[in-house]
Formats: sequence, structure tokens, C-alpha cells
Amino acid sequence: MNEEVIITCALTGAGDTVGRSPHVPVTPRQIAASAVEAAEAGAAVVHVHVRDPESGAPSRDPRLYAEVVERIKETGTDVIINLTAGMGGDLVIDPEQPLRRLPGTDLVGGLDRLPHVEELLPDICTLDCGSLNFGDGSNLYVSTPDMLRAGAKRIQELGVRPELEIFDTGQLWFARQLHAEGLLDDPTVFQLCMGIPWGAPADAGVLASMVNMLPAGAQWASFALGRMQMPWVAQAILLGGNVRVGLEDNLYLSKGVKATNGQLVERAVSITELLGARVATPEQARARLGLAARA
Repeated sequence: MNEEVIITCALTGAGDTVGRSPHVPVTPRQIAASAVEAAEAGAAVVHVHVRDPESGAPSRDPRLYAEVVERIKETGTDVIINLTAGMGGDLVIDPEQPLRRLPGTDLVGGLDRLPHVEELLPDICTLDCGSLNFGDGSNLYVSTPDMLRAGAKRIQELGVRPELEIFDTGQLWFARQLHAEGLLDDPTVFQLCMGIPWGAPADAGVLASMVNMLPAGAQWASFALGRMQMPWVAQAILLGGNVRVGLEDNLYLSKGVKATNGQLVERAVSITELLGARVATPEQARARLGLAARA
């Protein structure tokens, strides 16, 4: 069991959730305010996507990331900033004409997913460690070994800590290969992403197997989607890991009750403490994750 738990809050994500809850933050001002709310509730880390302020659609615009980061820092809030670098991997194909890209495709090379990381040098950025059939239909997430090697090398050069997003066991196998090739520095940081169709299911046995595959000394967290979010907080802690909650992965506090990010973090804090563990401060989390002390 993990006795000192790092809580990450994934604030908004890239999913089609804006119309499903009034609490999903969209504008940079809203996302930054939600980050502060989550930090005050007990999150040591905030995981940031950005959206087009007018449409709510997911975006890769570095200016939006810069505004979110600036607004968070202006408040003086002590929180670790984790920027997604997973955008730009979406491929939607015509099942009858597979070489034809359909609307919804946003596919660029590995280095082209990093301009906001290059500019802002966050504490952490994500690296999605493989390709995946992303849900039903003909939606694919594309992240090839060549893309990942290029991305990992550049992130390492920038001195940013990559959080390795793992959606299935083969991706964990490849992340270990990146580590063996010297493209990942210690301590490695993993996020085990469970319950995303059609990756690893939200199954305790599968999670335990993935934990057993981690490199020695790795720091890890896990989350599961929807109603499994809070049970997964307990599951991850009992297996020795850290946790992630937030509106990217789940919109509800209980059946029929829409949540805010702050409320989801508060619930994760309660579960952590009921298990007899402590919630890590941002300072403690920085030490565990091998990050520089706050400037």
C-alpha cells in the first residue's frame, strides 16, 4: 500500500463532454480556475488539456496553453503542471476506403505534438506510448515507435519529465524499451490508463499484472473511467500507486450528481485518508517524481 499518495486532477480532457456537464472547463480562464480549485482541494498535480474557447473542441494551440499556465502561476498556487502532449494522434478512417481520412482526424508527427512543451517547459508532459483502437467505429490513436523515440528524445533534451501514458500491456513493454535505450531518465513516471475501449480493461488483476511489469524504481499512478473512478482510487493505493481523478475521466460525484474537479479531488482525499494514507503535498510530490523544487 502507498502511504503517501500523489493526487492528479485531469481538468478537462479532449472528449465530447462539454455539453454533458456545465462544470467542464473550456476557456483558459475556466481551466486555470479549475486547476486552482483542484489544488486547494488537495491535488498536487493538474493535468491540462486546452479547448477552443468558442466551440469547446479540443485544441493544440500553444497560445491557449500559455494563457492557462500564466493564469495558474499568477495566482501563486503551488501545484505541479502536467501538460498533455498527446494531441495530434487522432486518425478517423473510412472503413471502406481506409486510406481516406474522415473529419475528426488530427494527425501530426511526434515532434509536432510538442511546440507548447518547448515554449513553456512544464514540470511534466505526457507521452502516449502506443497506438490504439480508440473506442468503437473507426477511430484510431496513432503513436508509432519512431514517433515515440523522437518525442522521448526531445522531451529528455528539454529537461521535462515525461508521464508515460499506458493504455495496454504492449505499450508498457515498449516504454520499458525506451528506458532500456536511455531515452527515459529515472525516476520513470507512469500513468496506467484503464477502461478505455479498447485498451486495458478496468480489472484489478490486469492492473496488478501491469504494476508487476514496471521498471524498478518507477513512480506510477492509475485511473479508470466513469463510475470506476473512485473505486480505482482505492485500488491504486492498495497496490502501491498514486491516483488520478477529474472531469476528463468522469463527470459524476454519484449517480445523477454532476461533479466539479474540486469535489472529485475532495472525494479522492477522503478515500486516501480512510485507507490510512496521507495526501502528498506538491513539495513532496516533486521530490518523489524527480522534479526541480518550486522556483
